[in-house]
Amino acid sequence: MGASSAIAEATARLFAADGDTIGLAGRNEARLAAIAEDLRVRGATQVETLPLDANDLDRHGLVIARAMEAMGGLDMVLVAHGTLPDQKACQASVQATLDALTTNALSVIAFLTRIANLFEQQGAGTIAVISSVAGDRGRQSNYVYGTAKAAVTTFTQGLRNRLTPAGVKVVTIKPGFVDTPMTAAMKKNPLWATPEAVARRIHKAMVMGEDVVYTPWFWRWIMMGVKAVPERIFKKGRL
Repeated sequence: MGASSAIAEATARLFAADGDTIGLAGRNEARLAAIAEDLRVRGATQVETLPLDANDLDRHGLVIARAMEAMGGLDMVLVAHGTLPDQKACQASVQATLDALTTNALSVIAFLTRIANLFEQQGAGTIAVISSVAGDRGRQSNYVYGTAKAAVTTFTQGLRNRLTPAGVKVVTIKPGFVDTPMTAAMKKNPLWATPEAVARRIHKAMVMGEDVVYTPWFWRWIMMGVKAVPERIFKKGRL
């Protein structure tokens, strides 16, 4: 889901090298077709493209059904779609805020609800979802985006607890700064990671069925420090 994103594409390449069958869901059909051809060259046994706007919630079920039919079933799903909203624009507009929350939280939750029910019924499967370290604490610089990611993190945590007895794994991925087209305008520093590095960690986490993964690893410790800062100090800063 969100297969044309830089992280999703890099992750798909690793599964292609494993010889897997892969389904690519996303809005840009031409881009999906190009990625599919690349994955076939890289070793994927079969690649299917599934056009879908994530915000078209009513089509989620249809796309899942088509994927099941085309590939003979599903055993792993990576939900990787999202946007990086303009915080100031969201502050000035209720609609911009709601649009950001719909794309980054509600569409994810809607899709996960359908996939969770399917995997619970079949008694197996791995669901991986890209959340963000931004959801670990509300910050004035990106709290709309952070709110959406916090919702995704909490939802996947509850989903993991619910589905574990059914033999279903739920992996929450929390990247820090990643150098992708979505963040092209932002200044970079040594904390930034490449999509390929993040993809390697996602691939390992999905194969191993881990629970919560910070990537790169040091973000777990950074966010522990951020969450420990008292609110009164946070309010005085420009974080």
